[in-house]
Amino acid sequence: MTLEELKKLLDELRRLPSETEWIEFKEAKHTFHFNEIGKYFSALSNEANLKNKECGWLIFGIEHKSRKIINTRFRSNRTDLDSLKSEVANKTSNRITFIEIYELHLPEGRVIMFQIPAAPKGIPVAWNGHYYGRDGESLVALNLQEIEQIRNQGQQYDWSAQICEGATIDDLDVAAVVKAREKYREKFSAKTDEVDSWDNITFLNKAKVTIQGKITRTAIILLGKNESEHFLSPSVARISWILKDEHNVEKDYEHFGPPFLLNIEAVYAKIRNLKYRYLLDNTLFPTEVTKYEPYVIREALNNCIAHQDYELHGRIAVVEGPDDLLFTNLGSFLPESVEKVIEQDSPQEYYRNAFLAQAMVNLNLIDTQGGGIKKMFSLQMSRCFPLPDYDLSDPSKVKVRITGKVIDEKYTRLLIRKTDLDLKTIILLDRVQKKGIIAREDASRLKKMKMIEGRYPTLYVAAPIASATNKRAEYIRNRSFDAEHYKKMVVAFIKKYDSASRPDIDKLLMDKLSDVLNENQKSNKIHNLLYEMSRRDKTIKNIGSRKRPEWVLTFKN
Repeated sequence: MTLEELKKLLDELRRLPSETEWIEFKEAKHTFHFNEIGKYFSALSNEANLKNKECGWLIFGIEHKSRKIINTRFRSNRTDLDSLKSEVANKTSNRITFIEIYELHLPEGRVIMFQIPAAPKGIPVAWNGHYYGRDGESLVALNLQEIEQIRNQGQQYDWSAQICEGATIDDLDVAAVVKAREKYREKFSAKTDEVDSWDNITFLNKAKVTIQGKITRTAIILLGKNESEHFLSPSVARISWILKDEHNVEKDYEHFGPPFLLNIEAVYAKIRNLKYRYLLDNTLFPTEVTKYEPYVIREALNNCIAHQDYELHGRIAVVEGPDDLLFTNLGSFLPESVEKVIEQDSPQEYYRNAFLAQAMVNLNLIDTQGGGIKKMFSLQMSRCFPLPDYDLSDPSKVKVRITGKVIDEKYTRLLIRKTDLDLKTIILLDRVQKKGIIAREDASRLKKMKMIEGRYPTLYVAAPIASATNKRAEYIRNRSFDAEHYKKMVVAFIKKYDSASRPDIDKLLMDKLSDVLNENQKSNKIHNLLYEMSRRDKTIKNIGSRKRPEWVLTFKN
C-alpha cells in the first residue's frame, strides 16, 4: 500500500467504535512486551475470522481512548522491527505471522500498523499453545464455543470426499487398482484371503476410496486414469518435478497427474539419488550412503498429496537442486508447529482432506499414528545430515527442504551422540548452524547453556561446540575482542603516524571487528570506541573538525 492509502486506512480504523474486536490501538511509547504482542496476535486473528474480516490490526503510537497519534519508539531500527515476523512465527500455531508491518512517519509522530491475517478456516490461532480472543475491549481466552465455531469451519466440508458426477470405475487405472490391492494387503496382512475374494467395487468401498460404489475425488487423485483429471476441474491434481543447477537455472522438468499411487514412484525415479561419501569417527574408511533416505522422500511427497489444498488450483512441486530437495504444497500447515508435532508424536486432531488421508492410510501410504515427521528428523540426524527445514512463513503454502549432504559431521555427531540434549534444543542449534533466526527467548536459553554467541538475531555456534567441530577459525572471525584491544591498536597507529583520520581508523579496524556485525554496526562500534577514548579515557583528542576529525594522542612517550 502507498503512504496515502495507509493514511486513509488509518483514519478509517481510528473512526471505528472502541469495542471493535479485530482492531487494537496501543501507545507503546517506548516498548511493548513481546508476550503481549503474541496474545493480541492470536486474539485479533481469531476475531477477524469470526467477524469474516480478511485481517485484524494492532496499531502502535495511538492513544487507545482518544485515538490521538502520540508517537512510538518501539523498535525504531527497521531491521529489529522486521525480525518480529519470525519471532512471532516461532510461537504461533502453523507459524502464522504478520502479513505486513507498516511504519508511518506522520507529522504528529511515528505509527506502526501490524497487519494480522485472519485465522484460517477450521484452524484457530494459538500463541504459546493458548487461544486468545476479545470480549469487547478486553483481551481474554478464546471461549470453547468460539474455538469450536472456528474448528467446525473445516469439518463442514471435505473436498476430497465429494462424488465426481458421471465418473465410473472405468475411469480408474487398472494397474493402479491392482497396486492398491497390493498396498492394502501390506497394511492389513490378516485380510489377504478376504481381499482376494472381493470384486473391485467391494474392495474400493472397503478401502474407503469410493463411497457406496461412487467415484470420489480421492479415487481420481489416487487411482484415476491420467485423462480422468477433468473430473476434478477447476482443481488440479499435478506433481511437478523440476531439476535446477547450482545457479538455480532450470535444466529439466516433468509433470505427473493421476494416478498418484503409481506416479509417486515415477517422481521418486526422477530424483538423482546419488551415492555420497563422508568420514565419521576419525576413520580413514568413508561411510557411503545415498544422498536422500527413500523414506524421507516418500514421506515428504505423500504429506504434500494428503495436505494439499486442491481448491487453490495449484500443483505440488518437487524441486531438485544439486544438494537438496524442496517439496511444496498449497495450504497452511494444520498442526500448530513442527516442534509440537515432534513433541506430541501422535496423530493430528483433524485433516484438511480427511477422506483422502484415510484412504492413504488404508493403502499404506501414510501413518495416522503421527510419527512420520519425527522419523524424518531422526533419519536425517542418524545420517549426520541437516534436519528437514519447514518454511511456514507463507500461510497459504508449506515448503519442506531436505538437504542431501553433510554440513559438518563432527558438529552433528557431537550434538546427537555425545550430549544429552532434547530434540527441541537440537532443532534450535541446527537452525542457528544454518544461519536461521530463532526466538529471542530460545536464544537467551541457548546462551545461558553457553551453546551460542553473537548479537541477536545474528547468532553463531559458541566456542566449545565450534572447537569440537573444527570451526575454530570461524569462531575467531565471529568473536569480538574486548574494547581495550581495539583501543591499543588505535593508539599504536597514531604513535607511528602522529595522527589518524576517521577513514584511517575505519581501514584499521573494520575487517578486524566481528563478522556477525554488519557494516553499519561496525561503524557505530568504532564511533563509540573513539568517543570513549576522547571523552572518558582522554587518551586521544580531535584537532580537526567534527565532519573531518583528525585524532592525535593527548600524551607523548
